[in-house]
Amino acid sequence: MWGDLIDKAKDGGLDVIETYVFWNMHEPQRGQYNFEGRLDLVKFVKLIHSKGLYVNLRIGPYIQSEWSYGGIPFWLHEIPGITFRTTNKPFKKEMKRFTKKIVNMMKREDLYASQGGPIILQQIENEYGKIADYFGAKGHSYINWAANMSASLNTGVPWTMCKDADAPNYVINTCNGMYCGRLFTPNSKNAPKMWTENWTGWFTVFGGRSPQRPVEDIAYAVAQFFATQGTVVNYYMYHGGTTFGRSGGPFIIPSYDYDAPIDEYGFIRQRKWGHLKDLHVAIKLCSRALLFGKPSYYSLGLLQEAHVFETKRGECAAFLSNMDFKSDVTVQFRNLSYVLPAWSISILPDCKAVAFNTAKVSSQSNIMEMLPTGELYEGERWESFKEQIVVSGNDNFQAVGLLEHINTTKDITDYLWYTVSIDVGNDEPFLRSNVRPVLHIESRGHALSVFINGVFVGNGNGNSRKPMFNHRQYISLQSGRNNIALLSTTMGLPNSGPLFEKRGAGITKVAIEGFKDGTRDLSEELWTYQVGFSGEKKQIYSEIGSNTVNWVPVLNSLQNQPMTWYKRRINAPAGNDPVALNLSSMGKGQARINGENIGRYWISFRSVPGNCPSTCDYRGRYNKLKCESNCGHPSQKLYHVPRSLLKPTGNLLVLFEETGADPSDIAFVTRSVKSICASVSEADLPSPNLWKQLGTVPVNAKPRLQIECPKGQQISSIKFASFGNPEGVCGSFTKGTCHSTHSWGTTEKVCLGQPACSMEVSSETFGDNPCVDTTKSLAVEAVCS
Repeated sequence: MWGDLIDKAKDGGLDVIETYVFWNMHEPQRGQYNFEGRLDLVKFVKLIHSKGLYVNLRIGPYIQSEWSYGGIPFWLHEIPGITFRTTNKPFKKEMKRFTKKIVNMMKREDLYASQGGPIILQQIENEYGKIADYFGAKGHSYINWAANMSASLNTGVPWTMCKDADAPNYVINTCNGMYCGRLFTPNSKNAPKMWTENWTGWFTVFGGRSPQRPVEDIAYAVAQFFATQGTVVNYYMYHGGTTFGRSGGPFIIPSYDYDAPIDEYGFIRQRKWGHLKDLHVAIKLCSRALLFGKPSYYSLGLLQEAHVFETKRGECAAFLSNMDFKSDVTVQFRNLSYVLPAWSISILPDCKAVAFNTAKVSSQSNIMEMLPTGELYEGERWESFKEQIVVSGNDNFQAVGLLEHINTTKDITDYLWYTVSIDVGNDEPFLRSNVRPVLHIESRGHALSVFINGVFVGNGNGNSRKPMFNHRQYISLQSGRNNIALLSTTMGLPNSGPLFEKRGAGITKVAIEGFKDGTRDLSEELWTYQVGFSGEKKQIYSEIGSNTVNWVPVLNSLQNQPMTWYKRRINAPAGNDPVALNLSSMGKGQARINGENIGRYWISFRSVPGNCPSTCDYRGRYNKLKCESNCGHPSQKLYHVPRSLLKPTGNLLVLFEETGADPSDIAFVTRSVKSICASVSEADLPSPNLWKQLGTVPVNAKPRLQIECPKGQQISSIKFASFGNPEGVCGSFTKGTCHSTHSWGTTEKVCLGQPACSMEVSSETFGDNPCVDTTKSLAVEAVCS
């Protein structure tokens, strides 16, 4: 997918592709490296270069990024005396070794700009400011060491450190956040003002809603940044993509879509992509004035201001800002009047005409759909393999007390069994009454399943805000020997904050209330442990491993069983549209296709219902709670399966279900563009692309409606067209009281059979004026095929 994604980024007006370097993926064991396939960093950088773009290589090697352990490999945790990200000799030694390896890889391939390559920036560490405060003198010493270490590698390219005002002035401190214009200044007056992460949305967690950030607000923040002498903006994320396997955490869903301009599946997300493209054109029209002009500031009102850049050669660019998030205003600038919508910035590349306003979106919209693909199963039925609840075998071990989960599993699996047996005398009162004993469990996280005498009786979990939890439930015990089996499950490792490597997970207390002698605390008993499941160890999700166990056909009586593996052959959908697996009928577990882990699923953990807004007001400062969707639903039920992982037929689909579910409804769906739409008013601005084409201020230019199909498709039909005062939004346009009867015919004549089309929004285009002295709009919805 890389080439297509890079092309779409370039078409959107980007100049630089930024990527992290994932230490735990590239060096899963000390000295054992992986730079192949989707981990081929050199190939990725070279491909970007071949497309005419530059690279910002964020080596870290701590990256955070909602990535398990922030990208630091777990084996580092095992080094005696180590503490991450501070003045600690073992950590610094390993960090320097890996950083040097990456730098030398790039040097050998002549990939630094100093060698004629595409890498123009690189980053050491990541968002260290608050961590330095925690560690005090050791933290400040460490950040100076990291800066010195990276500078000594002699790449000939600047190093950056984001969110670290304490960074020495020979590296560039950069900003991360929603707004980096007015309040951020770099650590040196000689350093450029750079924005490493402009958050286009936010990540989603299991049990959480899906946040979106309106494009008008993103454009406002970017325009404000350049107006206040910013030099580089990076979108985090521009393409969010998918976090496969067990890499995300804790509680991070595998979809890392991030409401990005290019969605998880590689489709352009309109209106976001198009409006930002127009913004980029407008800013680049100002480039000479921004680069060489003298900046000046003018107040235009209480919450209004102008930032102006003028060169000695007479080039001039201006940014007119309205920071009022409630009211539109009219301002005077250089003896001309300008209407500024609330919470918007107008860009004037010649200090006269407005080429772009951040609040006026004229780019098209897309309606996406996920289509069921019909019967994709091969002949055989679903088959299942049930894991044993009783811990047995040569790989279990015993210990007095409750062991910490992560130090025990070494992150080779999410799962750790805690089992213990207790004796119940026949004189216990709960054996002869309706009052049952209460099991009380305390856990540092993240999830828990409870089995009494081999029977599943309940589960509990924390959440992304509070992974630690208490679990209480009534249980039934029998006279004599009773077996208690507790399955502790992690949902990814901690990844942020000081000493995150020491937080741990798992069960810390087990007690049963209701015995005649009071509460029986089992925490210090002799416990038997087992790391993971036999199915994991045998890799029964692989072609070879699947033949090592006895699979049985799934009958109705065998569905909804906990701790069960399900297997079936499935065919790939026809065509080239992106593919997802619909797991909405499942509970909690992991899914694999042809041996590849496509992620954890937790369908039963739904987000809080209610209060999801039908529309999102872009005006005013954004926060991730402002514009949420998917209220009361599973945080993720569709799982991206890149077509490169699929064969035409006979794909091995294996799921491990922890809590019990019915796999019979699982199926592939494909993602496609259902409709493309645009709505443009006569009062809107001419496209910034028109300025770019003419190289001058457009005289009497009219706004234009432009729509474009996905690559390889053409406009096959017009679902709606109205020039007048149409109402509604994409997918639900309706005619208003004013409508040109030529709307449909004219639009079909211009657009049908074309991959893209463009029409001037004016009465002349349609040959009539349906409502004189009224500002009219053109709304179009089309289908591509």
